[in-house]
Amino acid sequence: MERKTFEEVMKRFNDLPIDEDFDAIVAIANGGIIPAAIINQRLQKEIHLLKINLRDEQQRPKYERPQLLAPINFAYQNKRLLLVDDRIKTGSTIMFACELLKGAKEIKTFAVNGNADYALYNEACFKFPWIL
Repeated sequence: MERKTFEEVMKRFNDLPIDEDFDAIVAIANGGIIPAAIINQRLQKEIHLLKINLRDEQQRPKYERPQLLAPINFAYQNKRLLLVDDRIKTGSTIMFACELLKGAKEIKTFAVNGNADYALYNEACFKFPWIL
């Protein structure tokens, strides 16, 4: 599997235009934590974790559908959210997260790799530079 360099990915982060104002960033844990932290260096917003899991460490499905692993413990109603994950393959995790966050004023999505409102790449799977 191809690996992107940290410099290459960071250049994409820095060049990505984000012209909207969000109230908060919601990282899908665990994959969205590092991308959310990088985005937050620019946006300076609250970061919250949404603990959802579908796949194991080798990216094989672990469950039939995404699972919420911990209760949502932050206010999201009537807020504009940027929902962050590392990759969007089937969209099932992002769609599940959006269902869980019903009541938000608006939800936009971010993925390092995949089909999202904001995406650095939309190509075949590759290893992220922060994954050993």
